[in-house]
Amino acid sequence: MQPKSAFTSPLLLLALSITGLVAVWGLFDPQGLAELSARMVQEQFTSRAWFIMAAVSFMLFLSLWLALSRYGRIKLGHDDDEPEFSTISWLTMLFAAGMGVGLLFWGTAEPLTHFDLISQYRDARVSAGNALFMTNFHWGLHAWAIYALTGLVIAYFGFRRGAPSLIGAPIVDIFGNNRIAATVGWLSNLLAIVAIAIGVGGSIAMGVFQVKDGIDALFGLENTGMALTMAVFAVLCLSYFPPLVVDLGSGMARLSNAAMATAGGLMVFVLIAGPTHYLMGGIVQAVGEYFGGVWVHGFRTFTFMDEQVGNWFQSWTLTYMVWWIAWAPFVGVFIARISRGRTIREFVVGVIFVPTAFSILWFGVFGGAGFFDTLQNDGSPIMDVVRNNVSAVTFYVLQDFPLPGLTVALVIVAAFLFIVTSVVSAAFVLGMFSTGGDLDPAVKVKLSWGVILGALGLVMILSGSIDAVKSIIALGSLPFVYVVLLLVVCLLKALKQEPGVSS
Repeated sequence: MQPKSAFTSPLLLLALSITGLVAVWGLFDPQGLAELSARMVQEQFTSRAWFIMAAVSFMLFLSLWLALSRYGRIKLGHDDDEPEFSTISWLTMLFAAGMGVGLLFWGTAEPLTHFDLISQYRDARVSAGNALFMTNFHWGLHAWAIYALTGLVIAYFGFRRGAPSLIGAPIVDIFGNNRIAATVGWLSNLLAIVAIAIGVGGSIAMGVFQVKDGIDALFGLENTGMALTMAVFAVLCLSYFPPLVVDLGSGMARLSNAAMATAGGLMVFVLIAGPTHYLMGGIVQAVGEYFGGVWVHGFRTFTFMDEQVGNWFQSWTLTYMVWWIAWAPFVGVFIARISRGRTIREFVVGVIFVPTAFSILWFGVFGGAGFFDTLQNDGSPIMDVVRNNVSAVTFYVLQDFPLPGLTVALVIVAAFLFIVTSVVSAAFVLGMFSTGGDLDPAVKVKLSWGVILGALGLVMILSGSIDAVKSIIALGSLPFVYVVLLLVVCLLKALKQEPGVSS
């Protein structure tokens, strides 16, 4: 039974208290929050790196097995249900909610950052391929498998078994509404809300940093500092509230389609206007190297490497894996919400392989453009930009292409739209949690969560560091890896009860 008022729920009140305390702490002592997060995350990564890598690789293999098995033909809903959204809108919404702004931010910067380290151990041109592989690994199959498995559990239990669209609902459904199962389910919902709020707050900060640097590049501004950053943040907050007052199809679908169309057009332009043969060659090589090495690399923990490589592994690979886990509650639940009527096989293929393919193309184009600048032009200052102002790297690369003013403006627009879609989808999912799993939460609930997400984004902005943002997100999401694995157990137990399928 749903509560009469979302704002009297003990779960919501406790979640608001925790996230509110994080926000207040960050506002008054951002450096202290960042330092504590970094220290605690490093301790966890040192002791549990093996577990994190084994867990995410298991999620990928299990997702693929479900798609290929006899369970793949099961519908997420009743057998006669049909999808609510077209395939194109479905794919753009799940992709925009899952990763959008991160691709714009890291498109060139991440491959070059990895290259900066790897080239200390290997030949520069070999290092470029290795760096692109690592980037694709971070944004590819493993990341989307985390989203897919979480979303699959929620969609299956919500649309096929009639459970509320809550993270803890499958636990109660399978193990019964006893005290232990109810407590574990309640705690799972709490951890999900905290992970969502902190994770999206970090993405807001990352997007604001990039939009601010884009405006600097577009208008040739210098020393704008925090003033412009706060102005961008204020405009963002004013922009994501209107979509929260309309229905999901009218708001999220249109924003996602516009964001993906802008990003896709930008990628095609860079591919055609740039050294096309060089970029296409790099993409083809990246595809082969990725699918040839991704399965083995999923179990690599760099245990026998030196401290520098070990620190890099923690700062990048492990941080990314728990980052995706942080986003899994809201992206998974959101993907579940828009996937009614699709089969398990269609769901897994669409959620895992289509975004992975786009990511490989994206990093092949923008990462390849960065490598062309680095390897073909002696004395290029691009690596200095990477080391000193990572959020400006994309804009620096675009200056070498035709119509730099237009392309920089498109990046700003796409980044802005992706941030808005992330906040809108997160507020929608948090609204669902706040109303006992209501698939259409009240406007006032969504708006309230929009305010809270904005406050957490402000905290991340005040930290002033992408590394600090990443560590805070990781700290908020680490406990949720255990919840995801428990949800997997629930799904497997439920599938065995499917009539006519499990035999």
